[in-house]
Amino acid sequence: MSDSEKVDLGVWSKLTKAVIGLILVAVVVGVAIWYLPLINQNERMRQELHRLATEVKREEDFARQMKSATDALRNDPRTVERLAREKLGYAKPGETLIRFQNPPAAP
Repeated sequence: MSDSEKVDLGVWSKLTKAVIGLILVAVVVGVAIWYLPLINQNERMRQELHRLATEVKREEDFARQMKSATDALRNDPRTVERLAREKLGYAKPGETLIRFQNPPAAP
């Protein structure tokens, strides 16, 4: 086909290009809408993971404190003595034990 035989379609070629462009845009928007719930779910899961990681760290800190307190009670006689004096009201022979009471509440 030579140049002289080409037919100028005018508006139709431009409309065809516009329709193809709009179809591509529609496909991209369709894919975005299709994956939007997955993206939202992924974000929620990330936030939950962050919350759980924070909770795990807090629980590990608490476990570390409890282990330290348990080790002190098992291995440190001064800790046992201090707790016996505070909680049970024990005293060494010859010591005078003074207990304070809270004043009664006013009516």
